[in-house]
Amino acid sequence: MSKKVLILTGDAVEALEVFYPYYRLLEENIEAVLASPSVKKLNTVVHDFVGWETYTEKPGYLLESHVAFADVKPEEYDGLLIPGGRAPEYIRLNEDVPRIVRHFFEAGKPVGAICHAVQVLEAVRDALSGRSLTAYIACKPTVEGMGATYVHQSLHVDGNLVSAHAWPDLPGFMREFLKLLNQ
Repeated sequence: MSKKVLILTGDAVEALEVFYPYYRLLEENIEAVLASPSVKKLNTVVHDFVGWETYTEKPGYLLESHVAFADVKPEEYDGLLIPGGRAPEYIRLNEDVPRIVRHFFEAGKPVGAICHAVQVLEAVRDALSGRSLTAYIACKPTVEGMGATYVHQSLHVDGNLVSAHAWPDLPGFMREFLKLLNQ
């Protein structure tokens, strides 16, 4: 039987951080399900550094989500991926997010969090206490505020949690996530 991975996201998701994992999973014959607050065509964004001290944001491609958060049954999935961008800052407020995310930590299933995805993990901060992970450097206070240790490497694995700084780290991020998924 094929594996099934939930990708938890919303509008303003970083385009590379959602498309790369989505197509990489499909390439491995793994069912990839995009969940968002409601089923809709999502607006992705492109973040890059072009001479500013911080990143800029431009519109990306549109992407159809498959299921609303309220309808997600996390026990049906073998792993969870959370892309970054600006989506994490608002989807973490959705009442169904803690239920969904907590399931993966309690069941010891693989969780992949890249860039700003750590903001979603705040919804289950107790599950991150004592853990170590990495994220976009601006999220270091978020990591430490959850009682976790911020790792300055661009890619880090701590048990069932794979974390990475940002989209340039996607090859290693997906390699490590797939290792955990296929154990």
